[in-house]
Amino acid sequence: MSLSRRSLLAAGGALGAVTATAPAAAAAGEPHGHGHGRARTSFERLADDGYALLAGERVGVVTNPTGITRDARHLVDVMHADERVDLVAVFGPEHGFRGTAQAGGSEGRYDDPATGLPVYDTYLKSGQPLADVFAASGVDTVVFDIQDVGARFYTYIWTLYDCMVAAALAGKRFVVLDRPNPVTGRAALGPVLDRAFATFVGREPIAQAHGMTVAELARLFNGEFLTAPVSLETVRMTGWRRTDFFDSTGLPWVPPSPNMPTPETALVYSGTCLFEGTNLSEGRGTTRPFELLGAEGIDRRWAEAANALGLPGVRFREAYFAPTFSKFQGKTVGGVQVHVHDRESFDPVRAGIGLLVTARSTWSGFAWRADDWIDKLTGSTRVRTLIDAGAGVDETVGAWQADLAAFRAVRKEYLLYR
Repeated sequence: MSLSRRSLLAAGGALGAVTATAPAAAAAGEPHGHGHGRARTSFERLADDGYALLAGERVGVVTNPTGITRDARHLVDVMHADERVDLVAVFGPEHGFRGTAQAGGSEGRYDDPATGLPVYDTYLKSGQPLADVFAASGVDTVVFDIQDVGARFYTYIWTLYDCMVAAALAGKRFVVLDRPNPVTGRAALGPVLDRAFATFVGREPIAQAHGMTVAELARLFNGEFLTAPVSLETVRMTGWRRTDFFDSTGLPWVPPSPNMPTPETALVYSGTCLFEGTNLSEGRGTTRPFELLGAEGIDRRWAEAANALGLPGVRFREAYFAPTFSKFQGKTVGGVQVHVHDRESFDPVRAGIGLLVTARSTWSGFAWRADDWIDKLTGSTRVRTLIDAGAGVDETVGAWQADLAAFRAVRKEYLLYR
């Protein structure tokens, strides 16, 4: 991937006192959130500024239950009650605006009972059909505010991408309000998507754990991937730095989706979600999704083999559980629980590969999903074919390093925080 001429256009979309255009601006004169809860979301800054960025505009918001204030009020409810902003529509992603739908579902078109605002469904809409939704809503500006978890296959960042494309088609202005990457923004990790495997769990070639915030991703998308860049403005947070985990921000955690209950789930998700591409349970239907993994017939040998890898920052406990829904519903299965004891050194993608390698070597029943979903999650056939050929962790992880280095070089041009 090479930097495009639109790098400058993306940088130019961040304006004035509310926004910033360079990484150095993130640290200038601002308190850090590390350890003392000083992070302020972009919505807080927008509201404190009297919504000046939205003055005179008919506004629509793409959001979900994570779009809340520090005191746990939803930003839609706050904006609707404030005469300084003309909020006329809400756009709901997967799981819905109020979060009533499970994975792979949405709430459809309805009027929100609390505000009376029309709620439009964006899930599985893109391109001109989504542009038509924006046009029909009557908005001038589309605002995006959703908490991400840092993984390429978490669909909200592709809702962001699709909405940016659609807003450009519809001639709408696009404003991104930022929230912390809950697992830090220290580094990009894992394989980079091959566009031949593009789906809603990965539209464009970014790393499996991208190490960016949604505002940074919006700048990257606009500068590198959108054929016609949208009129983009990004509003920065203050008091957050790249080394901060979510628990240092002082912000309330709202599960971004039903199976993302805690920041600890997000910590492992970019690696253990790969088990969605296998016949093992990824822990859906338990109180520890993506931390509990298993299947019928697995015993202590898997945990022993995984621990023998000596992966940094993590241990694996022999575990037994009975999912209440999804794979192995109502059946007791054996497997592992992932225990991260040093999150600073923990590499979730490497751990996910280690677990795949050892699951395959210790359990004769191991199989990939018949639709090769693992290729969509990892972004190519490479991980699956290497593991099937008997490759170990180092060989598998080594196979994507050149692509990852190229992505990291592009990524750094769009970072807003130190």
